[in-house]
Amino acid sequence: MFELSPTLQSIVSALLASKVIWWSLFAAGVVLVFRSAWFKGLLGELFVRLAMKLFLNQQYRRLHNIILETPDGSTQIDHVIVSPFGVFVVETKNFRGWIFGNPQSNTWTQSIYGKKFTFQNPLHQNYKHTKAVEAVTGINPAHVHSVVVFVGDSEFKTPMPPHVTGPGSFIRYIKSKGDVVLFDEDIEAVLEKLQIGKASVAISNPTHVENLKANVSQPKCPRCGADMILRTVKKGPKMGSEFWGCANFPRCRIVKNIA
Repeated sequence: MFELSPTLQSIVSALLASKVIWWSLFAAGVVLVFRSAWFKGLLGELFVRLAMKLFLNQQYRRLHNIILETPDGSTQIDHVIVSPFGVFVVETKNFRGWIFGNPQSNTWTQSIYGKKFTFQNPLHQNYKHTKAVEAVTGINPAHVHSVVVFVGDSEFKTPMPPHVTGPGSFIRYIKSKGDVVLFDEDIEAVLEKLQIGKASVAISNPTHVENLKANVSQPKCPRCGADMILRTVKKGPKMGSEFWGCANFPRCRIVKNIA
């Protein structure tokens, strides 16, 4: 039987050990990515799009990541669904932890491991989006519906209105609107006006469009992709000053100064 010399045995053992180490590191890296807030948020957003595709038939026409002009400047909208049952303006939020909110409040609260942070009421944020859609299309405001979908590892701790949901419930809300309010020619007109509105913004103000795509107005975390929350320094020489902090703190501690 062929036997390796002690030197060759040492080399083979080292190679095998090295291979095991590298595979172990690779496996650990994969696990960390799968458990990260960024990956969970990405899965949540993909789930939202997939749910739209699978559970909304051809009556529901979808537009994604569109930018429209408003009196205050341009605004970016995650999803717009145009259907015989109305127009649905969908805002997705990537948060983790417990979420407390009141539809009438200016801010809501996120709680993670006992630490509490406030963020802009997403219904107020999406109200601006719905008004932009109404202004561009001329559609009756009664036929435009705001939908806010929380993706990521979050849980509501206060009662929410039916149009504020997790990724598994927003389709149910959309399908709850069963009265036909738009006909084929209306739908085509709305889609055309949205496309024209989107194109006019890109032509008239391309720099601002690029800024919006980078989420300068409410930035995304460059590490995990979650929303950045406007926070206030509570102590120290900079007490009272504001900064952007990742919604996934303390797991993600990225901060961004306000220019």
